[in-house]
Amino acid sequence: MSDTLLLVLLSTLAYLGGSVLFALPVCRLWQLPDPRTRGSGNPGASNVYRVGGGTPAAIALLLDAAKGALPVWLAGHLGLPVSAQAVVALCAVTGHMAPLFLRFQGGKGVATALGTGLALAPATTLLISGVWILIFWRWRVSALASVIAALCGPLVSVLVDPDALLLFGLLAVFIVMRHRTNLVRLAQGRENRF
Repeated sequence: MSDTLLLVLLSTLAYLGGSVLFALPVCRLWQLPDPRTRGSGNPGASNVYRVGGGTPAAIALLLDAAKGALPVWLAGHLGLPVSAQAVVALCAVTGHMAPLFLRFQGGKGVATALGTGLALAPATTLLISGVWILIFWRWRVSALASVIAALCGPLVSVLVDPDALLLFGLLAVFIVMRHRTNLVRLAQGRENRF
């Protein structure tokens, strides 16, 4: 199979896999309210935590990260170059943000971006995850931590994983755009805190 055909196949699978938002089945399994009814209305781990606590939130986060990591790992394992792996990663994150199965109304993509980053550029991803943890610890606002960590991604990548700069640059744009309503609420002092 040619690299181009393999890239198309993996990108399609990454998008379809990304379109499965695990917050919803996890909440159903735990018999919890729909996470889209709380907080920002986002079907992600933060709102799963709000409706059900740490265990279901951690499971949703791990599954959303895994669906990003798996296709990127597979692309690397099959010998595709970093640029092609980045395309696969972006398709997985796009699937989470605009899922085919939920009328393109998805989540923020942070957990899926975490998974793709760990598969493609683990050192950069761990460093920006540290930024997320510090910001969240200080202000207790998930959206603020996510935006600042995403914006740090390209800067850290330049120093640590320059081959992954395109991925982290585009992820920063995607994540900031998906958090625009959160940023407005932050400016107005109305953003949800933990």
